[in-house]
Amino acid sequence: MSSRPTVLIVGAGLGGLSLAIILERADIPYKIFERSPAIKPLGSALSLGANIIPFFKQIGIYDEFIQEAAVRYTTQVYGENCGLDFMFDSRPAAEMGGHDGYIISRPAIYDILCKRIPAHKIYLSKRVLKAKQDEKEVVITCADGSFYYGHIIVGADGTYSGVRQSIYREMKLQGRLPKGDDDQQRLPYNCTCLVGQTRPLDSKEFPELDMPESSFDCVLSSDKPYTWITFTTKSNTICWMVVHHLDKISFKTNDSFRNSEWGHEAAASMCNDVRDLPIPSGGRGISRTLGTLMEHTDMNLISKVTLEEKIFETWFDGRIVLLGDACHKMNPAGGQGALNAMQDAITLANWINVLKSNDVNDIKRIFQEYKNERYPHVMDAFGSSRMFSRIIAKVNDAKEKER
Repeated sequence: MSSRPTVLIVGAGLGGLSLAIILERADIPYKIFERSPAIKPLGSALSLGANIIPFFKQIGIYDEFIQEAAVRYTTQVYGENCGLDFMFDSRPAAEMGGHDGYIISRPAIYDILCKRIPAHKIYLSKRVLKAKQDEKEVVITCADGSFYYGHIIVGADGTYSGVRQSIYREMKLQGRLPKGDDDQQRLPYNCTCLVGQTRPLDSKEFPELDMPESSFDCVLSSDKPYTWITFTTKSNTICWMVVHHLDKISFKTNDSFRNSEWGHEAAASMCNDVRDLPIPSGGRGISRTLGTLMEHTDMNLISKVTLEEKIFETWFDGRIVLLGDACHKMNPAGGQGALNAMQDAITLANWINVLKSNDVNDIKRIFQEYKNERYPHVMDAFGSSRMFSRIIAKVNDAKEKER
């Protein structure tokens, strides 16, 4: 092609950044638009393994990733008295997949990816209000009055995607929107989540930091609607997460609570509710609670969110396409959300790279191929994430009934 398509990426999450890195290497022009004044790695950490590490090798970040990541072999599951109930060992899966599993903090992986993208191609404080298209081009309009033209828009802007809202609005007016995608703002959920990551800690006070692998502990309560998890990182921090399992009454009551951001504003009251929950110390006889970790955590690194679950039927329209949470929001209990966003980016970039022209019909064809390739894998990941979240909730419920 004498002219490669210009790609406008809305959202600088892990999916958007991964897509940009591949387009950079393929010499396909692009720009990233992020509504925040800085690229903020919200959440605590990621568990990654054989299903994404080959990509890290291909883009040249594997060695840096290994330096920042802690290997994870086991998951310890405890009762609320911090007695060990059972343990998962991931080494057989690692042997089969060819790579160990790793835990890496979100700030670390964001930093590694961002360094591969020229700074002048990332536009910060750009909240996209509209995404429009015609037969020849696309244009996005930002809240500051600026606008940008290209050939393709990629909505990588999260659960309540503004890009998705733009194309769904037009499709609905034209009577083309599938019924299941109509109520896009009311996403179902049955739990909320509080996450945080401590500052670097002293291993004398927290000896689990000296372990050669990540200490990954999960506690199932016997009489509370909570599951809580802690795990160590190579940065000498401890990531922690509390899942609040909602009953049907709470689901209805909390419907108005739905929030679309990983933000810390809503976290304070839940911190007070769960700070006395005990956390295990790997049999070291140390008595600690989540409050201990909260005291070592900066408030801007604590977030509370609702855990929506939905796969949208419509992934693209014309020159506009979605990836990651914008088209499939998974419960994070299975650790599949960020991973699938990056896998979306790989597949989408490969199809953009084989475009024969900037004709809208060619673009729609490769977008359909992208969805055809990714949809079965997304459905599998969605099912496993939902199953894992339900297992945790049912175990909690069974323990409460036994009590």
